[in-house]
Amino acid sequence: MSDAHILIVDDDGQLRHLVAKFLRSQGYKVTGVRDGREMNDTLRLVVFDLIILDVMLPGPSGLDLCRELRKTSSTPIMMLTAKGDETDRVVGLEMGADDYLPKPFSTRELLARVRALLRRAAISPNLVQPASGGAYEFERWLLDTRKRQLLNPESVVIDLSTGEYDMLLAFVESPQRVLTREQLLDLSRNRVATGFDRSIDVQISRLRRKLDCEDESAIIKTVRGAGYMFVPSVKRL
Repeated sequence: MSDAHILIVDDDGQLRHLVAKFLRSQGYKVTGVRDGREMNDTLRLVVFDLIILDVMLPGPSGLDLCRELRKTSSTPIMMLTAKGDETDRVVGLEMGADDYLPKPFSTRELLARVRALLRRAAISPNLVQPASGGAYEFERWLLDTRKRQLLNPESVVIDLSTGEYDMLLAFVESPQRVLTREQLLDLSRNRVATGFDRSIDVQISRLRRKLDCEDESAIIKTVRGAGYMFVPSVKRL
């Protein structure tokens, strides 16, 4: 997806310029803005394929902006965080970010993460849905792989980020089987491994809340020392 349009939100003009220049050299279209106000003004005019959002911004922080974006948009979001600041990474994932990149970073890692996020977002439903149909049913919930939507038992659409959708899909494709954090990273995020496996725990916690399931043994069971297991029986439609 080398023709993708990427929005960079960072008040560091030099970094913004260098990242934009590099991504353009890789074939991407790039727009850079300084803060949340400029971001919102730009988003009213242009549809982007990926947003790279710095945590530390003047005015509303990147975390606040990420939370607001997730109320209306499923566009992949990559957060830029201070090196070693795990708190920002965890909070960013809880706010709905799909990935994070600690500063300072190499252009090689940036490019790998950008490609991974765009690849996941652009996957054709025909590639992810089973040959027998385009949906999975469990406990009266429905995961529609054609529309990439989750419907609750009352047929209300539950908003999922790209990462949450991919993780739930990984679970319903492997029900009643223990999946390690490493397997879940491979199956659901397809991103460069960083050793920050708590990102999986954060995604699991968010999925449980959206499935109305805070009980750690009801739908997504924690198997201590091993990983997680999707408990319900799953029917392919």
